Amino acid sequence: MIANFDSAGSLFALLLLKLSKSVDNHKRRAVAWWLIAGIVMIVIEFIMGGVTRLTGSGLSITEWKPIMGALPPLSNADWNSAFDKYKTIAQYKYLNSHFTLSDFKFIFYWEWSHRLWARMLGVVFAIGFVYFFVKKYFDKGMVRPFIILFLLGGLQGYVGWKMVESGINDTELYVKHTWLATHFLSALTLMCYTLWFALVLLVPSEKRASAPGLFRATLGVIILMYVQLAYGAFMAGLHASKSAPTWPTINGEWIPEGMMARSFISNPINVQFVHRMLAYLLLVVMVVWFVYAAKAARTHVASLLGKARWWPMVIIVAQVVLGIITVLCAPLIVFAQFGTYEILAELHQLVAMFLLMSLVANLYISGKRAA
Repeated sequence: MIANFDSAGSLFALLLLKLSKSVDNHKRRAVAWWLIAGIVMIVIEFIMGGVTRLTGSGLSITEWKPIMGALPPLSNADWNSAFDKYKTIAQYKYLNSHFTLSDFKFIFYWEWSHRLWARMLGVVFAIGFVYFFVKKYFDKGMVRPFIILFLLGGLQGYVGWKMVESGINDTELYVKHTWLATHFLSALTLMCYTLWFALVLLVPSEKRASAPGLFRATLGVIILMYVQLAYGAFMAGLHASKSAPTWPTINGEWIPEGMMARSFISNPINVQFVHRMLAYLLLVVMVVWFVYAAKAARTHVASLLGKARWWPMVIIVAQVVLGIITVLCAPLIVFAQFGTYEILAELHQLVAMFLLMSLVANLYISGKRAA
């Protein structure tokens, strides 16, 4: 009789343990999907930022008002005041002096929408955080990642304003390309860290490969990818595609003449040359990585590597093709208009983001399993 009670008690305890784990998994998945919703919003923010840049709208709002700036001008007097402030900077004086108030409103609304979406991101994060905190969905392991996310989000807002500020003067027609790159890379870091956090909550430990060699190789590819993305931002900030809208040569030359005498950071031709060479290098490295990942997948058949390794390889091929077509379409650029080139440039940026996220996912999957 006592043995039966002990057996029943053990069974009950086991059921309680399973129920507890089920509840914990439900909470973790809920937090993870909230983070993924944030990633989707970040991707949309990237798209809106790209349109803002491609339409030349980024300098239309010359002030940073985190709270009051959430509303656009509400009267004719307010609109004229905002337009007058835009008239004081170089972009208006030397590039857009023909603008009417209607033209100004067009570029203003793109920049305002971009900033408004960023504010909504902050609101979604804040509301979700408070809700899950009150519901006790967080555990101790989530504290540090949330602190890092908060700091990355704040840094992104600061860098975004410094970027805009770099073009609000009497000399620059656009924002400085170095600040544009910093803004772009910091946003990518925020997106990738959010993805990593979500993967920690979603992917069971047994689905990871514990393949340290592949982990290091994937990290190396991501570092190379970051350098390439920085040069992509330099390309955008310097409008470098217009300097050599040809392929496979650069204006008829395989190696531009006088290249070593020019800057590799601010000269459009040199920047485009480096961007192209990095693209070719990245493609070759990715082929080697894919073969290495295939071997690791055969060793760790229970992991997600078998499927995950395909995504970077497929995406990078699409990315290289898009890059070539985008450069060839550079002669179609018309300032402050959104046409074929701008659509291709947006797709090129979007696919680059998906490539980076696919590599981050593979980095996590190839990492060490929990003890």
